[in-house]
Amino acid sequence: MFLKSIFTNSFGILISRIFGLIRDLLTASVLGANIYSDMFFIAFKLPNLFRRIFAEGAFTQSFLPSFAKSKNKSAFAVAVFIRFIIVLAFFSLLVTLFDTFFTKLIAMGFSKEIVAKAAPLVAINFYYLILIFSVTFLATLLQYKNHFATTAFSTALLNISIITALLISKGMGAEVIVYYMSYAVVAGGVFQLIVHFIAIKKLGLFKIFTVGATSLKIRKYNLKNELNRFYKLFFPAILGNSTAQLSAFIDTYLATFLVSGSISFLYYANRIFQLPLALFAIAVSVAIFPKIAKFLKHQNKIKAYALIKKSFWLLAYLLSFSMIGGIILSKEIIWLIFQRGAFSDIDTAKTSLVLSMYMIGLVPFGLTKIFSLWLYSLHKQKIAAKISSISLGVNIILSLALIIPLKAAGLALASSLSGFILFYLTIKEFGLKEFLGIIWDKKLIYLIILLILEGIILYIFKGFVDVYI
Repeated sequence: MFLKSIFTNSFGILISRIFGLIRDLLTASVLGANIYSDMFFIAFKLPNLFRRIFAEGAFTQSFLPSFAKSKNKSAFAVAVFIRFIIVLAFFSLLVTLFDTFFTKLIAMGFSKEIVAKAAPLVAINFYYLILIFSVTFLATLLQYKNHFATTAFSTALLNISIITALLISKGMGAEVIVYYMSYAVVAGGVFQLIVHFIAIKKLGLFKIFTVGATSLKIRKYNLKNELNRFYKLFFPAILGNSTAQLSAFIDTYLATFLVSGSISFLYYANRIFQLPLALFAIAVSVAIFPKIAKFLKHQNKIKAYALIKKSFWLLAYLLSFSMIGGIILSKEIIWLIFQRGAFSDIDTAKTSLVLSMYMIGLVPFGLTKIFSLWLYSLHKQKIAAKISSISLGVNIILSLALIIPLKAAGLALASSLSGFILFYLTIKEFGLKEFLGIIWDKKLIYLIILLILEGIILYIFKGFVDVYI
C-alpha cells in the first residue's frame, strides 16, 4: 500500500509535469524571456503560490486531522468550505477592483506603463484561486478515503488548457497571447473542479455537503471549538509548509528590479527544480502523511519512525541523483527543453546558471518535507512556522546580499542556502539523535559511491554533448 500510494502520486505528478514542460517549452518558444513573459509570470505568481500552499500541504495537513476528530464531520466540512469561499471571493473581487494597486504591490520594480498592462492579467489569473481551493478541499476528502489518483492527474488539465491557448493564439502578438494564457488558467481550474466532482460523486461523498448543509444550522454552536482548533493549525501551517514556495515568490518580487527577462529566467529554472521536488518529495509526503498521523495519534512512534526512515532513504537517493544531474547538466537541460524560437543562447546561459543555484537546495528542501510531517502530526504547526520564519529571514538577507553581484542566480542561491537552514532546524526539532540513527547506515556509503560514479559519468557525457551544442 505504501509503494502503491507513492507510485500513484508520482505517476500522476509525472504526467502533469510532462504537460507542464510542454507548456513551458511552448511559452519559451512563443514568448521567449522578455517583458511579456515576465508580465504573465507575475500575474500567475500569486494564484500559483496559493495553489502550492493549498494543494501541497498546508490545508490538507491542517484540515484532515481536524476533520477526522470532528464529531459532526459533514457540518464541519461545509462550515470550513463556506468560510473559505466567502473570503476568497471577496479577496478576488478586491483584486479586480484595485488590480493596479495589487500589481504594483507584487511587482514594485515594474514601470507604470508595464504595471498598467499587467494589472488586468493579475485580476484574471486571481480567480483561479477560488477554483483551486475548491479542488483542494475536494481532494482532501478524497484523500481521507485513500483516493489519490484524481488529484495527482488533474493538474495536467491546467497545463493542457494553457497549451491549447498557446497553440490557438500563436502569431497573434505577445500582448494578445498573454490574455489567452490568463483565461486558459481559469478554464483549467474549471476542468480540475469538474473531474473532482465526478470522483466525489462516484465515492458517494456528496452526502457530506447535503447532510452538512442541513445539520449546520442545528449544530452550529458545537462547531466553534472545532473550527478554532482548525484555524490554529492552518495559519501556522501556511508558513511552516511553504518555505520553498515563498522563497520563489520573494525571488520573483526582487527580480522585478533586475533587467527584463530575469523573472522568466527564475521561472523556467524553478520549473525544472520543482519537477523532482514534486515527483519525489511531495508525492512521498502526501502518501505517508495519513499513516504518520495515525501512528503518532495512537502513540506508536516506533512504526512512525520506521516509515520516516524508509521514506528518508528513498528520497535521499532520488533527490541526490537529481541534484547532481541538474547541476552538471544544467546547460544541456535548458538547451534541450527551451532553446528554440524566441528563446536565445543568452537566455539558455542565464537560465542554466539559475537552475544550478536552485538545484543546490533540492535535497534539503525535499527531505524537510518528510521530517516536517512528524511536527504536523504532533500538532506542532507553530514550531514549524517559527522554523520557516527563520529560514525566510535568512533567505531575504542573503537575497539582498547576492542580488547585486550575481543577479537572478544570486536570488536562486539565496533560496537554496535558506533551505539548509530550514532542514537543520527541522531536524533539530525532530531530534538530532534520532536523525543520526537514521543516517548511520551502510546505505550512506553506497549513496556516496554512487554519487561519485554518477558525477564522473555525467561529466564524460557532458563533454560529448557540448560538442554539438
